[in-house]
Amino acid sequence: MSEDGVDRGKRRFLIALTTGVGTVGIVFAATPFVLSMNPSARARAAGAPVDVDISKLELGQMLVVAWRGKPVYIVNRTKAMLAQLSNNVSLLVDPYSKVKSQQPPYAENIYRARKPEILVVLGVCTHLGCAPSRAFTVGAASGLGANWPGGFFCHCHGSKYDMSGRVFKNVPAPLNLDVPPYMYLTDTLIRVGSDKKKGAA
Repeated sequence: MSEDGVDRGKRRFLIALTTGVGTVGIVFAATPFVLSMNPSARARAAGAPVDVDISKLELGQMLVVAWRGKPVYIVNRTKAMLAQLSNNVSLLVDPYSKVKSQQPPYAENIYRARKPEILVVLGVCTHLGCAPSRAFTVGAASGLGANWPGGFFCHCHGSKYDMSGRVFKNVPAPLNLDVPPYMYLTDTLIRVGSDKKKGAA
């Protein structure tokens, strides 16, 4: 205790404690404000872009995310899956993605993708809107016949799509699966729902 009767150690402790409590209070007060800047669930459902981390998506696996209330399938295709795509051409309704409304210009290719290995498509059958299931196993083991090359199968009415989401002939679905607008923010982070960088026209 000092000569004037003040315990300086206690004073320093109380000042530090008050500062700490004030800092914590500011963080708690600011958190809702910062979170309010993120798109709400309603905004995301209405079409706000969705950022998807694909860093843990293994070869041959599929990730499903929601955008505009619809499932989006993101598939990390193997070399075998990619090699099969050119073999399917004669079996498909629109093998070269000529129907412009089905995909952005950067997906008008055999891969229907910005990068060959990563497929991004809406998981909505173009017949009546059911969600096709993954049917990546090839051949008889798939249950879809000995010649099945792998892809997606809609259990509602039997429509079939290959590993690029291109529809096979002689099934109810008339069109390929839609490719939504998307872009890479990094090598492992995809933004679904937007393909325009900030400031771009």
